[in-house]
Amino acid sequence: MATNATPEQVKGLFRRAFIIGRRFRIVHVVHGRGREHEVIEVSTFRAYLDNEAAEQVSGNEKTSKRELADKSHVVDASGRVLRDNVWGPQDQDAARRDFTINAMYYDPHTQVVVDYHGGIQDAKKRVLRMIGHPETRYREDPVRIIRVVRFAAKLGFDIEPKTREPIREMSELLSNVPQSRLFDEMIKLLQTGHARASIEQLRKQGLDRGVFPILDAVFDEARRHPGREQFVQLALADTDRRVSEGKPVAPSFLLACLLWHDVLAHWQRNQEQGEPPFPALQSATDAVFDARIGDISGRGKLATDMREIWTMQPRFDRRTGNGPFTLAEQPRFRAGFDFLRLRGQSGEISPELATWWEDFSLADEGERRRMIEAARQQGGQGGPRRVPRSKAAAAPVAADLNDNEGDDEGDEAPSSAGEGEAPARKRRRRRRKPAGAAQASAAE
Repeated sequence: MATNATPEQVKGLFRRAFIIGRRFRIVHVVHGRGREHEVIEVSTFRAYLDNEAAEQVSGNEKTSKRELADKSHVVDASGRVLRDNVWGPQDQDAARRDFTINAMYYDPHTQVVVDYHGGIQDAKKRVLRMIGHPETRYREDPVRIIRVVRFAAKLGFDIEPKTREPIREMSELLSNVPQSRLFDEMIKLLQTGHARASIEQLRKQGLDRGVFPILDAVFDEARRHPGREQFVQLALADTDRRVSEGKPVAPSFLLACLLWHDVLAHWQRNQEQGEPPFPALQSATDAVFDARIGDISGRGKLATDMREIWTMQPRFDRRTGNGPFTLAEQPRFRAGFDFLRLRGQSGEISPELATWWEDFSLADEGERRRMIEAARQQGGQGGPRRVPRSKAAAAPVAADLNDNEGDDEGDEAPSSAGEGEAPARKRRRRRRKPAGAAQASAAE
């Protein structure tokens, strides 16, 4: 929503309204409560100003914080706008927007679409056209390069030649954009419901290398490993399907899919170096997250969700005792199961394991216990067994597992994929009474 009211005026009209942003100050108005609430973004009409007249700083948002304080119109040395909070009339606000199709205003009172730059005509022609001189507009905000790719993929529009020509050359300016903002733009690309089309559009515009380090690493490895390529493509297709069906999508799930094979490689390496399976998996998840995601806003929640999805996978192999009941009650169970299903579809694991868990999640308690009993009789484990250290140790391990069937194994440390069976439980030894106590007992 756009208005001539200032952010302070908007905030004063609503009880639950919050002014956010420094570069562009806008207001988030919260409507409704609980899960059904809606956040309405309200922006104030801005004036179209010549950037040559703006104040200039030599650094960026982080290095020039003091210089940026209390300033309303500032650019850096490359012409990128760091502050744009000078209010103006509607026609100037339209002129400073990026694309013609993004500069139309609907007046709900008159029910008229106000179109200053031919956006309706371009929409009919299915064309993306930059307002003003494209190079200048890309310099003002390099993220417009990513936006034109996203809109082209999402809407199926062609990029007008003058708008398209500078893209590859101007893409170097993206290196000056804060990593958190680039990360947010990458997530938008992947969650528009047209993830595969967006990635194809990146390649088409020569932006498939050097813009998003995460995607560079993922697709470089995927090209070398067909199994990984299939898993990534299935994850992207599944995300597109969920968006088209109006279902929620979480960035943590898709990122967990994209980086899963990195986790597997680190996990295997850690175990080869002598780490126990579960600590090795935890170390692997930490290493991959820090290396690929890095320091971005909101990383705490993102990291927690991704780790839960990853560390849940070995637990799906264990289908005996009370473990399946415990696992099915986990808050992130559905995300973990959807991840397991994709692993089955890609051939990484048997699809039967995913089918079993789907049936288990939908069954009543009696049916669940019958399923667990049937799984127990079949061995109960989804993956290959751990190779015993010696033949002498193998027999008591098997006997001990049989003696303890039906115990709650859900909270035990999970074994690695490819090392399905958990370590054997230690036998309980009866405590012998001291000799004196034994003699006294006998005397009585």
